[in-house]
Amino acid sequence: MSARSAAAPAVGLVLLAVGSLQVGAAFAVELFDELGPAGAAFGRLGFAALILVAIWRPHLRGRPRGDLRVAVAFGIALGAMNLCIYEAMDRIPLGVAVTFEFIGPLGVAVAGSRRPLDLVWVALAAAGIAGLADYSGGSLDPAGVAFALAAGVLWAAYIVLSQRTGALFPGGSGLAVAMVAGAALVAPFGIADAGAELLRPELLGAVLAVAVASSVLPYSLELEALRRLPQRVFGVLMSLEPAVAALAGFVVLDQGLAVRDWIAIGLVVIASAGASTLGE
Repeated sequence: MSARSAAAPAVGLVLLAVGSLQVGAAFAVELFDELGPAGAAFGRLGFAALILVAIWRPHLRGRPRGDLRVAVAFGIALGAMNLCIYEAMDRIPLGVAVTFEFIGPLGVAVAGSRRPLDLVWVALAAAGIAGLADYSGGSLDPAGVAFALAAGVLWAAYIVLSQRTGALFPGGSGLAVAMVAGAALVAPFGIADAGAELLRPELLGAVLAVAVASSVLPYSLELEALRRLPQRVFGVLMSLEPAVAALAGFVVLDQGLAVRDWIAIGLVVIASAGASTLGE
């Protein structure tokens, strides 16, 4: 199979992952009133961990400790990223939160390059972020912005550690280990936030659906796609996330955006896509 024919289905995997993740995130926001953002994050990660362990049954005996440390570090980044972005989405619109979060992938894309064109992409992203700081003519919640930016830093770590974990573990076994670590990290915050609400049967089905749509499916697809695609191509495709998130927020949550907000999001999308082609 040629590299081009192998990459074609991988592109579809990434696009499906992007859509699933952001639609799942939009439905997760609707659980915040009952569970709180930390409770929703814990429920999502907990169910995802159970599903992935059941599917992949990772064998840890005899594995080098270094491999396990990488998988656990991946899980810590993954869990903290989910907690931070849910806290952000509780305070600011979904599309805006994901756009701020995108400083992480953008940073990964430009970190290894020294081309003068880098400055153009950074300037475009900065202009987009500055435009959203005056969201629809009003101010954004500072804590929400801070959580989104923290999620962006953790997203950068997620990208690097996801690739390393995928190279060390077969299939999705490394992701299963990481998801358990991420759920364990978020558990104290989630239990404190949601309490007994986590045991309500009518909410468990909704949390399970969010776990599949936002964690099991997209992370598994991304892990597989990263085995087949160059990082720059993966980065270009992932650049669609802010726009898809804004669309999901509009359709599912009725979070309307002004024209200037769409332009600001578009600048970040263009910057990220451009930065991801630097290796060409």
